[in-house]
Amino acid sequence: MLAVGVDILEVERMTRGVARFGDRFCDRFFTAREQEQCNGRATSLAGRFAVKEAVGKALGTGIGDVGWKEIEIVSDDSGRPTLALHGAAARLAAERGLGEWAISLSHTGTHAVGMAVALALDGAFLSTIVPTDITRDTDDDRRDATREDKR
Repeated sequence: MLAVGVDILEVERMTRGVARFGDRFCDRFFTAREQEQCNGRATSLAGRFAVKEAVGKALGTGIGDVGWKEIEIVSDDSGRPTLALHGAAARLAAERGLGEWAISLSHTGTHAVGMAVALALDGAFLSTIVPTDITRDTDDDRRDATREDKR
């Protein structure tokens, strides 16, 4: 089973937050490594913020049950963004069996988008997302509708 999250953000919102609150704003949402790699670039911060939102959606809870800095987006040596989960985010992913993650982010001068896809190992997350017998329900509904037409 796949768990997917996506988010889009106007870069201007990030620019305004940084301008208004400075380090306090960045320290609330980003780890020291994230801030170091972004070097104050609003587009880079916005991209990471969008991925954090996307990861929260893929976890099935949004950000409310996890802290912003418990979802960390850092670039590897080649510049590819990587995901590190800490604290409650790591525990929640483990409880849901979400063991394999892929993330992506992109931005223009005006918008940033983030996407997260998680693979639930052994179908662990399946029963919490969709009914397990959705095909049979659909077939039963179709048969019932056909019977109604014949009357």
